[in-house]
Amino acid sequence: MSESKSHPIGDVLGLTMQKIKEIVDTDVIIGEPIHVDDITIIPVSKISVGFASGGTDFSKKKPEADGSNFGGGSGAGINVTPVVFLVVQNGNVRILGVESAPVTTFDRVLDMLPGVLEKVEGFVEKQQAKKTENEEW
Repeated sequence: MSESKSHPIGDVLGLTMQKIKEIVDTDVIIGEPIHVDDITIIPVSKISVGFASGGTDFSKKKPEADGSNFGGGSGAGINVTPVVFLVVQNGNVRILGVESAPVTTFDRVLDMLPGVLEKVEGFVEKQQAKKTENEEW
């Protein structure tokens, strides 16, 4: 393949990146405002993008009629997850979180942590109260 020509993998990558840019724009992250009477609701989302591509030049032992051998492909995956809604009313802004179910063990531990800390704190307070009570006797 001559050096003056662009390599086909560049074309594949370029087209894939162009399509990703068309899909993911700021309107996806910060959604269109929704107006209901005197309330404005603005959705805010998180976007995760995965991208892969690859290609190969085939053996030159049996070249095609046009002299080029190439096989390649690319792909992408996009995940859009709502995070919060901004609620604007009478000049005040509130944030309404979107709760999602924990996916990993770490997420579950983080969700349980406040409750566990409250229980430990309550237990420690009871033990200190008993100790103080016993010392007074």
